[in-house]
Amino acid sequence: MKKLKNKVFLVLFSMLSSFIFIILIIYNVTLYLNELNGLKENVDAIESVNSRPFYQTDFYDKDLMFMDLDVYVIRFDGDMNVISVYNYSDDDLTSDDIVNITKEYNKSYSRLEQINLFTAKYVLLMNSRNELIIINIENINSKLVFSLELSILIFILLELLTFYIVKLLTNWLIKPVEDAFEKQKQFIVDASHELKTPLSVIMTSAECLSKNPNEKKWLDNIQFETERMNKLVLDLLNLAKYDNSYDHRVLSVIDLSKLIEKSVLTFESLIYDKGLNLKYHIDQDVNFKCGDSEMKQLIEILVDNAIKHAYDKSTITVDLIKKKDEISLVIKNRGDKIPKEEQSKIFERFYRSDNSRNRNENRFGLGLAIAKNIVLSHNGKIYVECKNGYTSFISTFKVKN
Repeated sequence: MKKLKNKVFLVLFSMLSSFIFIILIIYNVTLYLNELNGLKENVDAIESVNSRPFYQTDFYDKDLMFMDLDVYVIRFDGDMNVISVYNYSDDDLTSDDIVNITKEYNKSYSRLEQINLFTAKYVLLMNSRNELIIINIENINSKLVFSLELSILIFILLELLTFYIVKLLTNWLIKPVEDAFEKQKQFIVDASHELKTPLSVIMTSAECLSKNPNEKKWLDNIQFETERMNKLVLDLLNLAKYDNSYDHRVLSVIDLSKLIEKSVLTFESLIYDKGLNLKYHIDQDVNFKCGDSEMKQLIEILVDNAIKHAYDKSTITVDLIKKKDEISLVIKNRGDKIPKEEQSKIFERFYRSDNSRNRNENRFGLGLAIAKNIVLSHNGKIYVECKNGYTSFISTFKVKN
């Protein structure tokens, strides 16, 4: 389970980290290309000015021509000696400062397609009139570097946040698997324990019977434990069926009223033998699409459960009620109150509040688990209520009108 948890965490974390990384890369690449294209447009505009030399400053409007770029121009004579230097910017660079720029950068910077905006601060262009045009792009350089540094910081912060979120998400996703795994482990342990006891009794009784063939009690023990083990195996098979065959059942619309009335009446003699009373109210003509054998089993489990936990001389009540788009099956008895903390646990497999009494009555704590699976397989709900000395098991089903 730990390996599965780690694997899910790594997959989710890698996916989200990759997504964040790609988004930041796309953003920075897009920003870089936009700045480069903008610079190319400005450079093309500057290079298109060929009618007059740049030093004729009355010819152009700086704000119109260079936009937000700072431009310097150095005029050379035929022998490449500096004649004059012009500063078309708002900075305080002197002529010597501008000339020194050409000494710090080699000629590769004169070709715009080779420029790296993350490291370059100037673009150098030589026109046909021996004028070296220097374009200051420090603002572009600073903007891109700042964007890259900010992206790295955002990536680190988002990675920390992603780590925390993925940790919570992994725990949330794995929780049902962990619960199911733990229940499965507990189920195997409980089933093994329940099977071990009758097997031990059968083995011991068989050994004693071989030594004392005339002792009928050993044969009775074997028969009792065999029947008990057979019931357990059948219950386990029923649980497995409802766990794995929801989509393979054959459902049909049946008269639920008649089915429940018939099923309840089969318990009538047993109820009276136990000194109990039976009372039922069943709405007529309640049709429901279901598995008839499963609904019979549901009634048998809940009525049998009510009988075994009812006070002497009390009444077992069975009600089938249809209201609008809902059918309610309520089986009620007077008996010991089920503690609040146990009301959800009683539907778990092998859960029993009194192990010794349950064993004597040949019960394994699987009946209500099977009942719950039957109800859930019909998209219903089942729960227990304890009010005014009565315990009610309520199953509700939605129906389409």
